[in-house]
Amino acid sequence: MADVMTTTTWAPRGAWAGILQSGHRGTAGKSGVRVEARDGLGIASLIAPASGDAPLAAAMKARLGLDLPSTPAVASSRTHAAVWAGPGQWLLVANDRTGFADALQALSDVAAVADQSSGRAALRVSGAAVRNALAKGCMLDLHPAAFPIGMAALTSIAHIGVHLWRAEDGPEGAVFEIMVARSFAGSFWSWLSASVAEFGCDIIANEASTGRG
Repeated sequence: MADVMTTTTWAPRGAWAGILQSGHRGTAGKSGVRVEARDGLGIASLIAPASGDAPLAAAMKARLGLDLPSTPAVASSRTHAAVWAGPGQWLLVANDRTGFADALQALSDVAAVADQSSGRAALRVSGAAVRNALAKGCMLDLHPAAFPIGMAALTSIAHIGVHLWRAEDGPEGAVFEIMVARSFAGSFWSWLSASVAEFGCDIIANEASTGRG
């Protein structure tokens, strides 16, 4: 009897699939925190050569209109962000992956480039109580005087390594972008979901985030 061949179709899933669900969590009433899954981003690490970052800086400016931060900061446009990740190192973040591979190819002549799009899990957290929620596990002082708009940091939250930066304020206050290794997404959400519960939290997860896309 001939063997029966079976074919398995693998469908991509967002980093928050099976973890985040849209809705409200914690205290009823007006929410003090808003959490939005940031699936579908293009993410890559850029490392300048030992000879310096001038060629990379010029390429980033010409192609994406971004200035490379030389301090723990983020430079943003409508479509991309360059986030400081250490001396001579950055994360390039694109709001979507359209044309991202071409951009990375263009930069590969002037930097070591590694696509991290499927290896990171990203959230945008905001709201009037967002600092109080993050303070339960974050080692940094996130007060506006100490952590202004545009500042970035590599730190730990609840003993999990994170890349954190502050975006432009939204209608309800401060906005923070948080990125963790995808393998820690579940652990990070376990901590964050407990930390925001007392303030009430609105969760926004798109189809890719929930695994339906």
